[in-house]
Amino acid sequence: MRLTRRDALAALSAAGMGSVAGCSAPDADSWDENGTPNDGDDDLELGEDDLETLVALAGVLYPSEVENVGEFVAEWVRPRVRERPEHGRGMLDAVATLNEYAENLEGAAYADLDAGGREELLSYMAVDTADPDPDGDDDQRVRYYLVNDLLFGLYASPTGASLAGLENPPGYPGGTASYQRGPQ
Repeated sequence: MRLTRRDALAALSAAGMGSVAGCSAPDADSWDENGTPNDGDDDLELGEDDLETLVALAGVLYPSEVENVGEFVAEWVRPRVRERPEHGRGMLDAVATLNEYAENLEGAAYADLDAGGREELLSYMAVDTADPDPDGDDDQRVRYYLVNDLLFGLYASPTGASLAGLENPPGYPGGTASYQRGPQ
């Protein structure tokens, strides 16, 4: 299944981001002392190396049926880093931690490892069993900021949700076709 930009936008909407763009009034903190707009954390930006690491991680986390992972991850993560600076800093720190582990244990950046090496590194860090905690240990922060974030983006998108059979979750309307067809 091919992930698209539309999937990323739908996932961002599900996360409550971008749905009211341009509809909010500026507050006092959004202007500097010269009376010019201040967008906050101008230096917080997702670099190409960071994005490459996230795409490599998504390649391990996402089901093999998923295509176009790179574009989807870029469209999902960039607005989250830009529009939520505190969360963005946590993501960038977790990417640095993941790369640091890869450098120390394998002698290469995470994205430069083969798929088996990437999966092995995550197992070594015990990311699969770690409790997600933004203020926790390295494995907990990688789980919270990277693994859970990427998986949420995938399964909040229409394509990712259909992979898991969640395109019409219980309690949400889906049109007459959703309740008139039998189990599949």
